[in-house]
Amino acid sequence: MGALRRVLHPRTLAAICAAAAAVVGVAACEPSTGGLSSVAVAVTTDKTATSTLERIGFKVRWLSCTANIDDGKAPVTASASPSRPSVAAVDCHGETESGQEITLKGKVTDERSGTCVRGRLVAKVGGKVVFEASVLGNCSAAPSSTPTRPPGGPARPTVTVTVTVTETADPPAK
Repeated sequence: MGALRRVLHPRTLAAICAAAAAVVGVAACEPSTGGLSSVAVAVTTDKTATSTLERIGFKVRWLSCTANIDDGKAPVTASASPSRPSVAAVDCHGETESGQEITLKGKVTDERSGTCVRGRLVAKVGGKVVFEASVLGNCSAAPSSTPTRPPGGPARPTVTVTVTVTETADPPAK
């Protein structure tokens, strides 16, 4: 524990904890929309698009994705018509190691536990289309080790535990 205190400044540690709490809070408060979660769609699209771009020869420096379920309209509820599936609009921006702009845009209709997304996606590097896909990732793969949504339904609130550590200096040796 002493090594951790020396490596991480208290403000840095507090900032990391606050960021993690914000991500958990957003995921926990997001309404259920027939199985799609904007957080899960964004994370899975980011991961699978990066992998696909690197597989076809582009070295990705960074890629960041956002997703918006049903264009911000009211979420699908249990009483809503089951024939109307949720759709997530995905918008990703990034850069290759060589400085070219990466964009990926499209619609996602299905996300599978961090392993794949289905829909209609178009990726461009340097303004040129490099791939169009209806599936990104491996939809028959086992779920990733860190699921993007909990099994059995929507995300639930989590308990936050705060630990306060008081450190006092040892008195000088006599």
